[in-house]
Order: sequence, then structure tokens, then C-alpha cells
Amino acid sequence: MTRPPPIAYGSHVRLATWNVNSLRARMPRVEEWFADVRPDVVCMQETKLAEDAFPADFFTALGYESVHHGQGQWNGVAIVSRVGLENPVRGFADGRDPDPEARLVTATCAGIRVSSVYVPNGRELDHDHYRYKLAWMKRLVAHLEANESPSTDVIVTGDFNIAPDDRDVHDPAKYVGSTHVSEPEREALRELERWGMTDVFRRHHPDEKLFSWWDYRAGAFNQGHGMRIDLVMATASAATKCRWISVDRQARKGDKPSDHAPVVVDIDV
Repeated sequence: MTRPPPIAYGSHVRLATWNVNSLRARMPRVEEWFADVRPDVVCMQETKLAEDAFPADFFTALGYESVHHGQGQWNGVAIVSRVGLENPVRGFADGRDPDPEARLVTATCAGIRVSSVYVPNGRELDHDHYRYKLAWMKRLVAHLEANESPSTDVIVTGDFNIAPDDRDVHDPAKYVGSTHVSEPEREALRELERWGMTDVFRRHHPDEKLFSWWDYRAGAFNQGHGMRIDLVMATASAATKCRWISVDRQARKGDKPSDHAPVVVDIDV
């Protein structure tokens, strides 16, 4: 797509998820993108900023409230909203010890309980980080069970670092034995679906190959060698209100882009 269609304010909310891969490095791109796309709610991942370094004043000047869960040079998630931001929660709210990494933040925006997630990468199938990834996904479901209801409007969106199935990988054969496509990871995502979540992109585009991440190396973007790992997962009531969704590939072009493109969805309110 080039850019999302014009929004008719009062009828729906434009929500986006974007792994910005360092907000400090990407601020000129972020500022330009906000002006072009005019989102109402943006969930960001990999801000790579400490809590007090998040540019809240910049977003305030644009009319957005914000909540950020930061961790210095690693990880970091945020939600910015100009349609309300209520009851923010940083991290898991499940009564257990806090997650040592800043990967989850939640708030209510326009009556929808929205979570921005940055699921662990996993690195390699025999790595401790892979086991952490699977445990993190299981804890995400437990967090939802403890705090939300699948009968209400809930959206969990962000960089899941999981390609749901082979349609979401440019060449599945090249990823055999790798993270992002392994059966335990995909089963963890299906467990989220069994709780009550739907992959909104697949609801609208059942057969389309459209990716959201491309490696910086070897001309992967220009060759179409990517994966769809940035997902918008919604409960049934929220999913039925999603009227349009796509990947803004334009944001992956040009000077110093993130390696991820934003995923944009328009939601009836």
C-alpha cells in the first residue's frame, strides 16, 4: 500500500503497531509518518530508551497521551493515544515477580483494552532465550486470563517474533530449524487464539503474502524476502469492528528506516 485511506473522524479509530528499532534513531521517520498517516493509537516496540528518556513532550505537543515501559538500550514498549489512555499497566499483572525485560505495556484507548507487546526473539532453538520466549508467551495468556475477558474488546498487538504459518514467510524451506517458525512457537500463538484472539490481518486477507519485517542485509526488502511477524490479535468483538488492515510498506523505504513496517488497522467505534 502507499498510505492508508483518509479517516472519517468520529466513525472509527486508526490503530497501528510499529517496531521502530530505536525511537531515538527513528524520530525523523516517526514524525513524518505521524503527519502522513494521522494515527489515533500507536503501539511501539524496541524503543530502546530508559523510562525518563521517552519523548513524551513530543507526543504531547501532537495531542497524544503516552505510557512507556523502558529498559535503556534494549527492548522497550509504548502506547501513544489521542483518543484517551486510561489505567496503564507496565509489564505483567499476574501477581508473580516482574519480567526482567520491558516487553509489555497495556492501557485502555477509546474503550478498547490495548497491549503493546515485544515477544522475545528466541535466537536459536537450543538457546535459553528460546525457552524464555515460550514461557513468555504462556505467561501472556495467563496475564490475559487474570485481567481480561475474551467477551470484551481487547487487542494485543506488536512484534510477536512468530510467523503464524508458512504463508507468512517468503521461503519456508529456508527457515526450517530456525526460530520464528518452529512448531512450539506457533502452538504458543494458537494458545492465544484459543483464549479468544483472532489474527485480524488473516481475517481480511486469508491468502495474501504480505510481510512486515525484512532483514537489512542482502537487499531483502527489494527482493520481497520477509516475514509477517507484527500482528494485531483481537477478541471477537474487537475483530468484528476492524474494517480495514494493511502493512505500510512505504515506511520501510527511504533513509534509515526501521527493519519493520507499521501495521495499520481502522476500527469502528
